[in-house]
Amino acid sequence: MNSRIYLSPPAVLGDEEAAIVSALASNWIAPLGPEVDGFEADLAGRVGVDHALVLSSGTAAIHLALLAMGVQAGDVVIVPSFTFIGSVNPAMYIGAEPWFVDSEPESWNLDPGLVREAIETARAEGRRVAAVIPVDLLGQCVDYAPLESVCDEFGVPIFEDAAEALGATYRGRPAGSFGQAAALSFNGNKIITTSGGGALVSDDEELIARCRHLSTQAREPVLHYEHRDIGYNYRMSNLLAALGRAQLATLDDRVAARRTLFDRYSDQLGDLDGVEFMPEAGFGESNRWLTALTIDPDRFGATNLDIIAALADENIEARPVWKPMHLQPVFDGARMFGGAVCEVLFAHGLCLPSGTQMTEDDIVRVVDGVRSVSARG
Repeated sequence: MNSRIYLSPPAVLGDEEAAIVSALASNWIAPLGPEVDGFEADLAGRVGVDHALVLSSGTAAIHLALLAMGVQAGDVVIVPSFTFIGSVNPAMYIGAEPWFVDSEPESWNLDPGLVREAIETARAEGRRVAAVIPVDLLGQCVDYAPLESVCDEFGVPIFEDAAEALGATYRGRPAGSFGQAAALSFNGNKIITTSGGGALVSDDEELIARCRHLSTQAREPVLHYEHRDIGYNYRMSNLLAALGRAQLATLDDRVAARRTLFDRYSDQLGDLDGVEFMPEAGFGESNRWLTALTIDPDRFGATNLDIIAALADENIEARPVWKPMHLQPVFDGARMFGGAVCEVLFAHGLCLPSGTQMTEDDIVRVVDGVRSVSARG
């Protein structure tokens, strides 16, 4: 049996081991410490904002930010349907109602025109739209200019979910620097990892301070344990922050490797009939976190699921793209604006192995596996 090729495994490229050993030797292991402070400063500098707060997950960052932004039970929060559920669950924690919008084909990201339609519909029904959460899908930024125009017109704040897009840019500006605040993720499959973790980044000092308070069980700054708010245990440990700092130092190399891998796949599979790779919109540069494509089964001769099964037989992990939220049983009956674009993407979408350290042999195995299915078709 050939060795396993994973979809997006962690990669060690720099001084991760030395950073962790140093943190251990300092005895600053948990809960906080100088590596946490350093990681927050490094992230803020990289994203181009004034403040960062490192946390246990990107989902925690969204949850805290929505609370600090004043989202309440019964409010409407507009979210793209084509995303991971972590973009949506925090609104549910609060008791807000997610309204879903479709994607635009040019970027696979949320359609600003449908955001307008959703806001206008909510206003007509007397509902408060408390936030819009654009998601920088699979490493590509949303088209922020028209989205900001719509949200500014109606006075609706934006919270950017940049969990998949660290290292990407929109018109030269880093992912994570849009809206009132943004979430990043350092889950094990992301472009950099702390094994698990995330961050909240923002220029809004007051928002970050509020979220920092809530993230540490909302303990008041007095000698005894005093609590005036319901808080959460959402902070990142000093040990994991040391790992994150070492990973972040090699972010440019990771983005370059994943973009090169995407280009290799495109060159070697793009000639196959029925294969269309995720487009890169002209307004930015994706980090190509995952190489995604669609398969037209009538032209290709097989489905995306056939390819996944064939690659699995070769010990290669591949997956469909995200199943839209409005098709998820847990959101049955939720409001949806549009839907045809993301439904087609889900029906035909495919994510190929995209690890930063994939070898030439790995690439050949994946390409041969995909082409063998086409040949059978």
